[in-house]
Amino acid sequence: MSEFELNEMRQQMNILKKKLEKQEIVNDKLIRQSMRKKMRSINRRNYILTALAFLMVPYSYWVFYKLTGFSMAFWIGTSIFMLICAGAQIWNNRNLNSASLMGNDLLEARKNVARAKKFDTQWLLFGIPAVLLWLAWFVYEVYRVNGPDDMMPLLLGGGFGGAIGFVCGMTIYFKTQRQYQEIIDQIEDVMKTE
Repeated sequence: MSEFELNEMRQQMNILKKKLEKQEIVNDKLIRQSMRKKMRSINRRNYILTALAFLMVPYSYWVFYKLTGFSMAFWIGTSIFMLICAGAQIWNNRNLNSASLMGNDLLEARKNVARAKKFDTQWLLFGIPAVLLWLAWFVYEVYRVNGPDDMMPLLLGGGFGGAIGFVCGMTIYFKTQRQYQEIIDQIEDVMKTE
């Protein structure tokens, strides 16, 4: 092999190396952009759920206390539960801003996302028994207000609403868990290339 051919091969290798570096930069940007998009989706969903929890306080006053005649204690208990739900959403959302995902400390970002994912699971383990207790109290209030003869329509309506709420809640939970895992996987992919 001649010196000329060797130099030409070196130049081609340098050009190829530069192209690969540019490709890695583009891939890194695309991955971070995808992570940011998923995180914005999670944050938006959390903000909506927080707003709904806050709106449930006056709404439940009107529906449960004024409209159906349930006890003030039931409305207060429902309001406290809704405020706890809103607080949990705010607490979990505190480390999930897209700026931390776009920074250089991907290990910290991965830790925050994993922490949020774990908190969601722990919250579900608290939330399901809490909702079951609330539903038992709801049945008691229906019985107290309507008696055993007239409680069926309200129980059917409450049961239908509870079933819809359960399906929606589980759908949101599994979608959020999947998005958390996708973000964690993408962070690990970026960390491998660095």
